Amino acid sequence: MVRRIITIDQEKCNGCGLCATACHEGAIIIKDQKAVLLREDYCDGLGDCLPACPMDAISFEEREAAPYDEEAVKEHLKKRKMEKNESTPIGGCPGSQASVIEHTKQVREEKESHEDSCPMQSELMQWPVQIKLAPVKAPYYADAKLLIAADCTAYAYGNFHKEFMRDHVTLIGCPKLDSVDYSEKLTEIIRQNNIKSVHVVRMTVPCCGGIENAVKKALMDSKKMIPWQITVISPKGEIVDRS
Repeated sequence: MVRRIITIDQEKCNGCGLCATACHEGAIIIKDQKAVLLREDYCDGLGDCLPACPMDAISFEEREAAPYDEEAVKEHLKKRKMEKNESTPIGGCPGSQASVIEHTKQVREEKESHEDSCPMQSELMQWPVQIKLAPVKAPYYADAKLLIAADCTAYAYGNFHKEFMRDHVTLIGCPKLDSVDYSEKLTEIIRQNNIKSVHVVRMTVPCCGGIENAVKKALMDSKKMIPWQITVISPKGEIVDRS
């Protein structure tokens, strides 16, 4: 039958998982860091997922599709509820998966010994730090090296202040929690100030792709040639990629 059903633009999707959370039927899952329609007969065509998408990657189309199956959805949701303690979440963002990070006793003792002898100093150079609150123009942007980091990175990586924040103006944000387009603010900051370099630090989780994409768009829209790099950190505090 021909009916209204969602379609997901894989080029626009950043894998944040907000659509999967918003879909009450569990019709959307995150696979390979992208949102995909699990089954056509799970989609009721009402579009609760549309306004949840910050990348405007979801739209409706009229096409041949299996009819919405309410009973199948009930069974699917029942099964998903039973499997909620599985290691990989069925519906939502993988970045929301609960996990325990263990540190060995020896590592903890070494850290504590080092901290006692060399207490760490803050490397924060300015305030505010939230992208949403940061001014577009400020004296500290002059010839600044800009660090744009996902909120969680400083908690995951123990040496964050010394290794990333030192001598940098720091801006932080979370594209999954903030309902704003960072690229517009970042474009104006880069355009209206003499920024020397940009360093993006993000987590491995898919939703962090939003902050990386916002910076890339800001750099393009500012029409400035500025050196930039990306560092990716795992929830265990490991640097898994530098580019």
